[in-house]
Amino acid sequence: MAKRKAENSSLGDVIKEFISSRKKLAQGLNKVSAADAWNKVMGEAISKYTTQVLLERDTLYVQLSSSVLREELSYGREKIMKLLNEELGKELIKKLVLR
Repeated sequence: MAKRKAENSSLGDVIKEFISSRKKLAQGLNKVSAADAWNKVMGEAISKYTTQVLLERDTLYVQLSSSVLREELSYGREKIMKLLNEELGKELIKKLVLR
């Protein structure tokens, strides 16, 4: 029988440790988290014009159905990335591409 660790860990900490030890699982969760963060940070008004959110490595690709909105958001690209990374709790997004 394996010995139990002497320290107590919360279920959340155990799950985080498990996910971080599985690289592909962590990458998949990061993709989902990035899309959720986009919708939460940008709000319903912008989310309804968002057709696709895709995280590849450290770049977030966002496809918008409005060219006017895409142009407006491009001016605040740095601030958007900062807000998204704060929502995610880590520096996951280093580049934002609006399409």
